Amino acid sequence: MGGKGFDFEHPSQIMEEIASLTPSYGGISYERLEDGGLQWPCPTEDHPGTPILHAKLFTRGKGRFIPLEYKPPMELPDDEYPLVLTTGRSLYHFHTGTLTRKVEGLNILKGEGEVEINPDDASSLGIADGEMVKVISRRGEVVTRAKATDVSPVGVVFMTFHFAESPANRLTNPALDPVAKIPEYKVCAVRVERM
Repeated sequence: MGGKGFDFEHPSQIMEEIASLTPSYGGISYERLEDGGLQWPCPTEDHPGTPILHAKLFTRGKGRFIPLEYKPPMELPDDEYPLVLTTGRSLYHFHTGTLTRKVEGLNILKGEGEVEINPDDASSLGIADGEMVKVISRRGEVVTRAKATDVSPVGVVFMTFHFAESPANRLTNPALDPVAKIPEYKVCAVRVERM
């Protein structure tokens, strides 16, 4: 099939190697897969497969939960940036919208980005529902439409990250979580201003 270290002549040889190295695949062979699907773990050739993984216990017994000590976000609201921005998804679009934004029906349902803001925060800032606003963080600013909604608690604004026209991640904090080593995209301090 080609490639150094990938000197297989048939897919069955790949499955044999996987089964020899991974006990939970030990009973899965190319021939058994040709007869229909087989769900791992399937440790032996006479094992029927496992339709529900970990139905009673995990492989090593009960689950082990390791609590972590709470650490506040790297960036908290202050006088200059008094609101917390959190980002997320829309029901109608996936990730950056490279595929879903091309679907007319989905764009009818959600055609543009917006910043969801609590009506009390909007009122105190003089922002009307549907008005164009600037969302500003220490890293940049984004122009988008305000949507006053009780879904956002007082002090918190929300933006989706699907829309290139209002790129929410331009605002977010790239600081890494000390344990998971993932960027802190879900919380940063911002202010919202009228245009």
